[in-house]
Amino acid sequence: MSKKIFVGNLSFEVTDFDLEDLFKQHGEVLSAKVILDRDSGRSRGFGFIEMSSDGSVQSAIDALNGTEVKGRAVNVSIAKERTDDRNSGGGFRGNRNRY
Repeated sequence: MSKKIFVGNLSFEVTDFDLEDLFKQHGEVLSAKVILDRDSGRSRGFGFIEMSSDGSVQSAIDALNGTEVKGRAVNVSIAKERTDDRNSGGGFRGNRNRY
């Protein structure tokens, strides 16, 4: 079973290909994606890697977490499952009498 890896603190110059190239040293990469801002098309500074085996995932995390990639020390960890609870963060909540 494959697992997703979260990669944070990416330089804005890192591409999908760069991520794949970096992680394939530790096993088979099924997918590599830098997340882009939908309005500007610019990198949001993080991405996800999907690898084919748990051993590859752990090897990549151990080897790459904290290493410098294009001038920035990256954070590498197991990706957390996304929840669909969109009311947990900031934003407008409809309380007009607040101020």
